[in-house]
Amino acid sequence: MALKVGDRFPGGTVLTMNGERPVQLDLSDRLKGRKVVLFALPGAFTGTCSTAHLPSFVRNAEAIRAKGVDEVICLSVNDPFTLSAWGTQLGADGAGITMLADAEGQVTQALGQAFDAPPAGLIGRSNRYAAIIEDGIITHVGAEPGPGECAISSGEEVLEAL
Repeated sequence: MALKVGDRFPGGTVLTMNGERPVQLDLSDRLKGRKVVLFALPGAFTGTCSTAHLPSFVRNAEAIRAKGVDEVICLSVNDPFTLSAWGTQLGADGAGITMLADAEGQVTQALGQAFDAPPAGLIGRSNRYAAIIEDGIITHVGAEPGPGECAISSGEEVLEAL
């Protein structure tokens, strides 16, 4: 499945932290009946993800929610412990961004968004994209052509698309 407007965003089990322990969530249930901005990135603590992508959503989360968005979600193929620590360090918690770990890459693979970059130590990671999802249906997609790029998937671009 490709990432395209009009398609149903795939479900899958993802993880988030609840205090000190990870909890499983069904992504389909999380999207049902809601307007959600979901952005995915190659990995916590990596270059462009840390300097541009997540910070762009931290800066714009409040304005995005003001446009009628119920939740802003960051999805990454990481374990939930790492993703949570990274989100805390970069201010995602304070901005109200939900950090979801696609630890097994289920969702990423279902979307056809997995990639490998062995020289950088990145295996089974996600391409960088942002999507607006309404009741589980993709209504907008900004997918980057390369993993080091962050233009059409930024928080500013999503805000403009809303």
